[in-house]
Formats: sequence, structure tokens, C-alpha cells
Amino acid sequence: MASAADPTGSLATALAHAQRLLNRDPAMAVEQVREILKVVPGHAPALRLLGEAFAVTGESASAIDALRAATARAPGDAEGWRLLSEQLLLAGDSRGADAAVAAMLKAATASPQLIEAALALAENRLAVAEARLRTRLEAQPTDVAALRMLAEVAGRLGRYPDSERLLVHALELAPGFTAARSNLAQVLHRQGKPAEALAELDRLDLGDPRNPAHRTLRAAVLARIGDTQASLDLYAAVLQEFPRQPKAWMSYGHALKTVGRVADSIAAYRTAIAQLPSLGEAWWSLANLKTLRFTPSDIAAMHAELQRDTIALEDRYHLHFALGKALEDAADYAASFEHYVQGNALRRTELRYDAVEVSAHLQRSRALFTPEFFAARTGGGSPARDPIFIVGLPRSGSTLLEQILSSHSAVEGTSELPDIIAIAGRLGGRPGPGTPSRYPDSLATLDAAALAALGEEYLERTRIQRHSDRPYFIDKMPNNFQHIGLIQLILPNAKIIDARRHPLGCGFSGFKQHFARGQGFTYDLGDIGRYYRDYVALLAHFDAALPGRIHRVFYEDMVADPETTIRALLAYCELPFEAACLSFHSNDRAVRTPSAEQVRQPIYTAGVEHWQHYAAMLGPLRHTLGSVLDSYPALPPDIRNR
Repeated sequence: MASAADPTGSLATALAHAQRLLNRDPAMAVEQVREILKVVPGHAPALRLLGEAFAVTGESASAIDALRAATARAPGDAEGWRLLSEQLLLAGDSRGADAAVAAMLKAATASPQLIEAALALAENRLAVAEARLRTRLEAQPTDVAALRMLAEVAGRLGRYPDSERLLVHALELAPGFTAARSNLAQVLHRQGKPAEALAELDRLDLGDPRNPAHRTLRAAVLARIGDTQASLDLYAAVLQEFPRQPKAWMSYGHALKTVGRVADSIAAYRTAIAQLPSLGEAWWSLANLKTLRFTPSDIAAMHAELQRDTIALEDRYHLHFALGKALEDAADYAASFEHYVQGNALRRTELRYDAVEVSAHLQRSRALFTPEFFAARTGGGSPARDPIFIVGLPRSGSTLLEQILSSHSAVEGTSELPDIIAIAGRLGGRPGPGTPSRYPDSLATLDAAALAALGEEYLERTRIQRHSDRPYFIDKMPNNFQHIGLIQLILPNAKIIDARRHPLGCGFSGFKQHFARGQGFTYDLGDIGRYYRDYVALLAHFDAALPGRIHRVFYEDMVADPETTIRALLAYCELPFEAACLSFHSNDRAVRTPSAEQVRQPIYTAGVEHWQHYAAMLGPLRHTLGSVLDSYPALPPDIRNR
């Protein structure tokens, strides 16, 4: 290279030329960079480019040497460390690759944009964090630290498919990025992909088999798929070895509750609270047992935590929900309602629920799923009869129905399975902001073979949840009422049961219940009323389009005359009557919903009218329910004639 009046400019030009050669003629790029290094020996960007060029030509050893030299000269170059980790991994040096990833993360997080994004994440300013991270990734698209942080933003917003995609990309760039793999396992678990989550945990265990966080996540996944004893054993082992883990104690409490070990569950929740008194979810977990009554000292302790300015938003709204239940049990209904209102308002700030969008989606379903549409597709789908779907709104008595049916010798109870929703989400594509989903309209393009394949896919996805040889199993995801058209097309022989409850009883019960995820409409009384009306309208439409296809059980009828209701339910399911279904409370199966303890007791009538203590406070719910409330259980003309 000849000297020039502007050596810096000449160097930049030469490097840019070598970079262009990298894609067209990598061998020539190697020669160009070598010429640069003769003029400026030890120049870090040139060494990094040399390493890239050697990597492209397949000379891994030379690439590693060049990249080691580059990172030694410029330890703050995150991209250099990433390239080195990739080459070391290809060379079989996984330990060296992990060390390079650690150095890369240290270098990457020195970025002012990442520091600002991290602070915004810590303060839950998600819009600010997202903006900073996207700016960073526009400039450095391979910055795996930024990808992982953006995945966390997506996860907090409930955009789990986006979070999964970002984490998978980060791991493609840096397979040894353990923190990203741990996050991916968590995101897969939250999406109801237990097999995939367990596979990622298996990979994590290879490098760190005693890691308590990974082991407790595995225990949670095992609990989700009904492998309850293995889950309990793992929680117990981890907590014996690492006892100072309040959130793990709380999760252990959840698992104990599932199998009916209530006293042990309470002890686990109390241990979590003793270790971390501000852990709002542990307080709410005690309340969510439905059978526990808080002491005055408990109530005082929760009030004291709420007075602290430093507790997290999540802890704050959980404490409000728990205090709402505590004061409800104490018959202080006005104070109880105020805590429910505050808890719901805080939780609502975290969600992007759009009632108008939901209504529009259900209207599109009514437009598509006509009697003619179904008639034209007769004979499609999988012929399997295994699934029994229980749909409706949460807190409508669906867990009670599941407990009754799973007491039959031919029926296995599972849980609220996410698989129909996952299939629907995939059929809708990945629309951008403001772009409507292609679902359910995309169903019109599927032929009989495609519909049958989707039915078989559902059966395969849910197989991990089945632990007996009983011929039928229950999927009690309430939100599946939105997907009855899909169920009819892909599983035309499956049974569908609509669990329905008085709109004020069901609506208020949902309002005072904090759901971990998936029920964004329950945090505002007006949203609840609109959602209930939309649900009633959609089910009325399917009753007309598919006469007799759906069996409806009114909660109030179940309470008033259990035997008649249960006999009719079994007849619809084409099951012979068994007396065990009448003594469902004796069934010791694991129950993974908030109603677990309630369904282990005989049917009682007290809950039917409990909402009346709050009747004067439910104005927004009454207003949006309108004629649906006035006509219940019948359908009002404005719904029936839609």
C-alpha cells in the first residue's frame, strides 16, 4: 500500500474494499488484509476482518489465530468475540467458545444504548427499552446481548413467539450463550411447548447439572405435563440443597396444591413469604387456595408491604388481589372491592388487550362459519373421538365439569391445553402492528387432507399430557370457544361442552381472580361485559350453524340438580352412567386450576349468589352486558337474530 496524504482515509478505504471482497472473493480478501497489516501491524479491525476471511475460506485454525489477536488488541469489540466463539465451537473447543461468549457479553453491555435499555427494563419502561434495543440492532444486528434483551421485552408484553424467534437467532449466533438458552426454555414453557422446553433444559444440564434455576424450571414443566410426582421430587431435592429460594418454595407450593396436599402447600407458601415478605404472588397463592382464611396479622403484614415504595408492580397488584380476598372473607365488601379495583387497574397497565379487536375477530368467525361452509367440508378432519373440549369463560364451572367427567373410568382429565390456540395462531401468520390475523379466514383455503393433518397434529401435541390408557381425555381451555369452527373442521367427532354461568356471577368471579396469563379481558368490568356478550353471540351462531353439536351446562342447574345434569352430560358424551361421577369430590387426581380445592368438596350453593354482596358496585359490568343479563339464561332477540 502506498502512503497517502490522508493515511486514515486510505486505511478506511482499503478495509472497505477488503470487506466487499469478502463476499465475492474471500481468498483475495485475505491477501488484501495481509497487505493492510504490513502497513499497520496489529490493527484490530484488520485482524478481525482477516479472521472473517479465513472463516469463509474454511481455514478455521488461521481464523482463530487472527481473531484471538484481534480481541487481544480490542477487548471491547463484541463482534470480534462473537466470531471467535463461533470458530472455537466449530473447532470443538466448547469451553473456549463459552469464554469468548462471556467476553462478548461483557463488551456488548458496555454499549451506552444497552446500558440505557437495561435501566429501562429494570424500571419496566418497555417502550423505551424496545426503542433503544432496535436502534442498537440496526447498527449491530449480531449483538446477541441486545437480541436477548429485546426477547425479554417481547416476553414481558406476552409476545412469546417473537421472544422465541429472537432467542433462537441469538443462539444461532452464539450457541454457548447459556442465559439466552435458559430464557428460551422459559419462553417455550410459557407457550405450552413442554417437549421443546425439556430439550433446552437437557442442553443446559450438560454444562451445569446442579443449577437450581434450571432444575426448578424443569420441575414446573413436569408439573405442566402431569408428571406430578417427578415434579414434587425435583422441587424437594433442589430446596433441600438450596433452601433460600422463595420463588422456588412458591412453585413447590403450587405443585403440592395440585395433588391436594393443602397443608404442605400452605407451609411452602409461608416459607416463601418468610424469606421474602414482599413476594405478592405467594400471598395471592394463599388466597387462591379459596379455603384459607387470613389472620389479622396476615392482613396487617400485607398492608405494610403495600406502604413500601420499593416493591415491584407485580408484587403490588398481587397483594391487592390477596387483600381483596382477605377482606371479602371478613365481610368488609367495600374495602375488598377497592383492593380488587386497584389490583386489576395495575395489572391492566401491563397488557395490550383490545376489546374492539376481539369483537371484530369473533364477528369474522360468525361471517365465515356458515352452515354452507361446514356442509361443504363434511368428511374432512381427523376421525378421532378422543378429545372432550370444555369451553366458555373462566370461573364458569369448567373445572367442576372436568372433575365430574374425569371420575368416569373412560375419561382422563388433563388441564387447560394451549394446543388449539397455538394451531390457530400459526394459521393466522405473524401479522405486524395494526395488521389483522389471517385466521380464521385462512381455514377456507385448506383441503380435507390439510384439515385431517391438523387434527392429527393436535392429537400428537397433546399426547405428552396423557398418562393413562383411557380412551378419552379432556381439554378444558376456556378460550377454545373462539375456535369451535377450527375444532369442528379438524376434529369433527370430538365432543364440545359449553360451561355457562350467570353473567354477574361469572364476570365478578373473573374480576377478582388474578390469572397468570391469557385472560386479558378480566381486568376491567366493562371489558368483561363486552367479552361475555361476544361469547354468547358466537355460541348462539354455532348453535344455529351446527344444531345439537354443542352441549351446554348451566352452572346453576348443576348446583340445583347435580344428578340430572350429570346424567345428561354423560349421555351427550356417549358414556354409560357411573356413580363415581356423582361423588367426583372423592377423585384424588391432580387439578391444575384455581378451583382445585373447591372441586375436592361436594357441590355447595353458597357461591351461586356470592356476587350479590357487590351488586351495587358492578355498574360497568351490568351496563355492557345489557340484554344478555336481562334475559339470562335465555337469549335476547338482539343476540339470537344476529
